[in-house]
Amino acid sequence: MEIAVGYVFAWAVRKARRVAGRADTEVDRTLDAGMDRLHDLVGRKLGEDPALRKLAEEAEAGLAEPSERTRRRVQDSLEEAVEQDPGFAQALEHAVEELRAASRAAAGGGVSAGDEGVAVGGNVDIRADHGSAAAWTMGDVTLGNPPQPGPRQA
Repeated sequence: MEIAVGYVFAWAVRKARRVAGRADTEVDRTLDAGMDRLHDLVGRKLGEDPALRKLAEEAEAGLAEPSERTRRRVQDSLEEAVEQDPGFAQALEHAVEELRAASRAAAGGGVSAGDEGVAVGGNVDIRADHGSAAAWTMGDVTLGNPPQPGPRQA
């Protein structure tokens, strides 16, 4: 629940920044769309819940995170909604997991690639079916810690 509250607050902060004209010009659309979906899901379920309104007010006021009391109140409201509606619980869990995956991807997921390169974090399975071709080239790949800087030893 706490993660969901954090994402709902982050949505409100991003919205407030856009209204104020301070949003980054290059916004991660996947993350934005996921935050919108989560906010819509929570907003439809909680409606005009005073805790949700307070969360939005704190975001609009420029707080970096909601007050502990507001966070607790929204979390309590979400927990009650989850207890009463298993369908909502499943949808909320799915929305949060999508956002977590999008956040990891936006942060680079721990992999990087250069010119004409594709980076994959995890397993790779390459197949060629029905007369097609598949290829994978790996250049110099280093795992572990890089050598310590300093003069080269022969």
